[in-house]
Amino acid sequence: MNETEPDFWVLEYVTITKDPRTGLVVAIGGTDQAADILQRTGGFLFAPGPRGDYHRLPHGLHIEQQRLKATTAAHALLTAGHSVHLDPALNMLATPDGGREAALRYLTQFTERASAAETSSEVAEVLTEVAAPVHGLLLLTREVIVRSWIAASNLLGAAPGEEPEPLARLAGTADSLSEATRVILHARNHAARRTQPPTAAPASAPDRAQSQVARR
Repeated sequence: MNETEPDFWVLEYVTITKDPRTGLVVAIGGTDQAADILQRTGGFLFAPGPRGDYHRLPHGLHIEQQRLKATTAAHALLTAGHSVHLDPALNMLATPDGGREAALRYLTQFTERASAAETSSEVAEVLTEVAAPVHGLLLLTREVIVRSWIAASNLLGAAPGEEPEPLARLAGTADSLSEATRVILHARNHAARRTQPPTAAPASAPDRAQSQVARR
């Protein structure tokens, strides 16, 4: 007797994520039933796109409102039997300190890799992560400091160049991080060129002669 696999009613996959260019929360995929849930429970809006229709949250929502609506919609979709991927950054049910703990593990990983490095290229890989020109750790740290400096200056109503000394020094710290990034990238390039540990140079003729005299 030949047994055949049963037919399962698998609903189309739905992805809810935040578009990095526009900052909008978008939902891609799904059936008409999924569209109904997105609109009713999450307040998503239907939008035609160049690669197909999709849904998005309205403009101007605060980040916490985006997370609340995205999480509510994702939970409703899962309850209805849909397969859903929800961007972890939008998931309000995630552990509050999860991001911080992940960042600490990320940094610890590079510390361990640097300590265990056996070649210059392995050291260069770690330094690349620290000072990469787009997603390097120092560049991201500098971005946090710059945005904090701008926000604090705006809240105090201080014009550029008229900030209190602590804020002015904060701006100087951002410049110092830029210089540190250049220094680390220079060291990274130097380490990347060395593919093997240096070997001991052979003794020169005068050194051999001196060694023979010393033995005599």
